Amino acid sequence: MNTRIRRIATTVAAAAFLPLALSACSDDSTGSAQSDTDTKASAPVSGDTMTGSGTSAMDEPFGPACASVPKDGAGSFDGMAKDPVATAASNNPALSTLVTAVKKAGLVDTLNNAQDITVFAPTNEAFAKIPKADLDEVLNDKEQLTKVLTHHVVGQKLSPENLENGSFDTLEKSRLTTSGSDESYTVNDSAQVVCGNVKTANANVYIIDTVLMPQS
Repeated sequence: MNTRIRRIATTVAAAAFLPLALSACSDDSTGSAQSDTDTKASAPVSGDTMTGSGTSAMDEPFGPACASVPKDGAGSFDGMAKDPVATAASNNPALSTLVTAVKKAGLVDTLNNAQDITVFAPTNEAFAKIPKADLDEVLNDKEQLTKVLTHHVVGQKLSPENLENGSFDTLEKSRLTTSGSDESYTVNDSAQVVCGNVKTANANVYIIDTVLMPQS
């Protein structure tokens, strides 16, 4: 594992949970028109896990941070459901660091054009757990940044039930694990879902409190 990623992963694992304030702003962005990668969201869900294409019994967003999402507008749940995932994320200031990273990695079109994916989206506070010097270094290394970001994407729509005891291939070609039940889920034994089952036009989104680091 890259020394820088190992150092960041150790720091993130030791960080205390930071409170979140999830809010939204008016619609002001769209995905870029240029296709920057031929990566296709086609990674399969493991055979011992439910596929994510079914209808969830828990079909509404859940989690403590969901309370701050406005009732209407582009940043509301209804508004986000109309936009592809990168555009929907850009309508929420709590995800602005993630959106900046996605743009730097050239992944806007990849995420907006993919079909039936799941994105585990770290909040600004999640990125703030990483020392600034390390974060700036990764943000300016497109190869490593792409590796980190694609580790947050699974090529299937996952329902909450899928997360109860899940193991999934990511677009980064490694494995991501989930566990939990009801409205309490953990990803890679480190990140907590703080607002889950958020629908966009092409993805299910689980907003998390810690950046996920690839293990290899």
